[in-house]
Amino acid sequence: MTERLMLLDTASLYFRAFYGVPDKVKAPDGSSVNAVRGLLDIVAKLVTLYRPTQIIACWDDDWRPQWRVDLIPSYKAHRVVEVVPSGPDVEEVPDPLEQQVPLIREALGAIGIPIIGVAEHEADDVIGTLATHATVPVDIVTGDRDLFQLVDDERDVRVIYTARGMSNLEIVTDAVVVAKYGVLPSQYADFATLRGDASDGLPGVKGVGEKSAMTLLQTHGDLQGIREAAASGMLSAAASARFTAASDYLDVAPTVVRVATDLDIAAPGPPVRALDPSEADAAQALAEAWNLGSSMTRALAALALDD
Repeated sequence: MTERLMLLDTASLYFRAFYGVPDKVKAPDGSSVNAVRGLLDIVAKLVTLYRPTQIIACWDDDWRPQWRVDLIPSYKAHRVVEVVPSGPDVEEVPDPLEQQVPLIREALGAIGIPIIGVAEHEADDVIGTLATHATVPVDIVTGDRDLFQLVDDERDVRVIYTARGMSNLEIVTDAVVVAKYGVLPSQYADFATLRGDASDGLPGVKGVGEKSAMTLLQTHGDLQGIREAAASGMLSAAASARFTAASDYLDVAPTVVRVATDLDIAAPGPPVRALDPSEADAAQALAEAWNLGSSMTRALAALALDD
């Protein structure tokens, strides 16, 4: 079997599971387990469809790193419910989902999927580092289009995009990014910087939307080229004025928008495999204790296919 690394944007997937799986089946103590069951079903489907030889659950050790906030204070600010001076701020997460996160980690461990996070960094940064340094083809599973910046046909790095649902997965390659946005994946971070993103609290350049960002990048190559064109009078007076007004934002936004690719991450964990009898018994015991039932069974069966 051809080696292939699958990197899970874990929070993106368990949020999707939480909102996509009805909260009808409960744990014996009455607590919700829909996100856990849904995530196990997602893993089963991904493994069955794409047959990775290795899977890593990439984790937000800090979903809103202070170094990004220091550069752009509005970064994800609308999602903060509590500021924590000595650690990561508390994100707005529905209580029934937040209560499932420890069990999600336990369930992933039980089926042999390692979890990797890095202090003061987001899962995107873990994904960026692992994808950049991988020596095998990579599938990045996410509903976050920011990770389109990592797509690279030459290195066989692609995104399995979940935004339209698990029944309508989209394989994002260089051609798909160009078709959607008119820019190359290598230009996507600059495209996002120019356009802005309300969901991340990024203001963008006032008056520059997707179409104008596309045109500017097609003409001038990258953000630096656009800024140089604005400074030298190659753009219209109105456009140059927009870039002058946004200069403080543009000085720092690329550092915020681009994912890290140079984190100190140890070698990834073990390959996908069937669990040995004692591990399988432990996984089934966890499933029985929390009423994970057929979702755990499907995940274990899918992983065993690639052994």
